Amino acid sequence: MMAHHRNHTHGQHQHKGKVSYLDSPKRREEMPPEKLLNLIPIKQNATILDFGAGTGYFSIPAAKLVGGPVYALDLDDSMLEMIRSKAQQENITNIVPIQGHSDKIPLPDASIDVVIASLVLHEIQPLAPTLTQLKNVLKEGGYLICVELEPKAGPGQHAPRITMAGMEQAITDAGLRIMEKHFPAESLYVLIARKP
Repeated sequence: MMAHHRNHTHGQHQHKGKVSYLDSPKRREEMPPEKLLNLIPIKQNATILDFGAGTGYFSIPAAKLVGGPVYALDLDDSMLEMIRSKAQQENITNIVPIQGHSDKIPLPDASIDVVIASLVLHEIQPLAPTLTQLKNVLKEGGYLICVELEPKAGPGQHAPRITMAGMEQAITDAGLRIMEKHFPAESLYVLIARKP
């Protein structure tokens, strides 16, 4: 019963489609992870949290960029398993997979330099407690990189999405300061926020 409940909450049935999109060449073209990581100054010894890490789309390149630990946090252990095997294949030793919920991030306050939240925050209801958690784990002056899709207008659009204005407001309400906005592809937006 418990397993069913966990799968149910995460929409496991969309799994295959999600994985193929998360790793797709189209996505890489629209938003190369290296390019996104270059938008902010990341120190060599930085500690990074890839929040909702999925297939490791950002965790793997981030781990190549820094010598510090890259925490890959996801609810789904099969995603973390995928990240573990990719890291092993590429001899990457600084990825730390963590299975965790968005409402209780198992990391100490002020321990993270950069949080990457890519295509994950729109799934979280209510969002405010999670953003507060992310702010808490960030060090002073730490960055949050948020990547999301603008909602599409028109019928047949049932996927939960958050407009850039809505996300900007939520991040600001959590006490972070929006520094930059980028639009790497149609309907894709990137917000870079900093903990004051």
